[in-house]
Amino acid sequence: MALKTYTKENQANGNFNGGQILEKKPIGFPQDGGMLRPYSNLFYWAHAWAPKNDSIIGLHPHRGFEICSFVLKGEIEHYDTLLDKWITLKEGDVQVIKAGKGISHSEKLKKGSEIFQIWFDPNLHESLYEEANYSDYKSEIFSIKKENGKETKIISDINNQIDLKSDSIQIYQHSFIKGIYHHEIGQDRFHSIFIQYGRLKINDEIYNSGDFLIVDSEVSLSIEIISDTKVFEIISLIELPYSTYAQMHNIS
Repeated sequence: MALKTYTKENQANGNFNGGQILEKKPIGFPQDGGMLRPYSNLFYWAHAWAPKNDSIIGLHPHRGFEICSFVLKGEIEHYDTLLDKWITLKEGDVQVIKAGKGISHSEKLKKGSEIFQIWFDPNLHESLYEEANYSDYKSEIFSIKKENGKETKIISDINNQIDLKSDSIQIYQHSFIKGIYHHEIGQDRFHSIFIQYGRLKINDEIYNSGDFLIVDSEVSLSIEIISDTKVFEIISLIELPYSTYAQMHNIS
């Protein structure tokens, strides 16, 4: 089995406004100093939170990428130059910005809020020539699947419910109670797993909140859940039908 682990301590750090917003980055920028570089069509993955105060990440530009924010806790406010107004997003909501030819945006994290911001890498030969687009998806539109102690929130499966241009992305949020589970792994896929909270064991190794795992080349992954656990999973292709930004710019 191919299993790579990036503990919370080994991930890149970031902050804004003197530490009012803190970050851990499973996939950071090269200058961030983390162990992991872009792979598949995942270019950047940051876990950000505002521990003590409301705080704003100022207006900044994007081009080409699909910038997705997943509200894990609390609420945030978002502004972009396409809509030209502030919009509130609450726990469980998802925001997708297709940056296209270019867009600028700003975020306000409310005290106690947490988000993932993840950049997906579409075919830039196409996306850089398209108009920018912005979409919000409210938590209640996502379906929930329950089976044998496991609850799965389906954010995007093969039906591409959040309309990403980045090829073959699937996104799930799994909640487990204590027990042993067998998790299906696609033969031609990376399974990127962030432990939001809880503890689990794989092959006698224990993993904790904030740890990041990449699994591939396995039919089924046996997971022992030690305490109630929630994980965020992205499934992506090992081989893409186009060259990514990281490949074109030799980021490795």
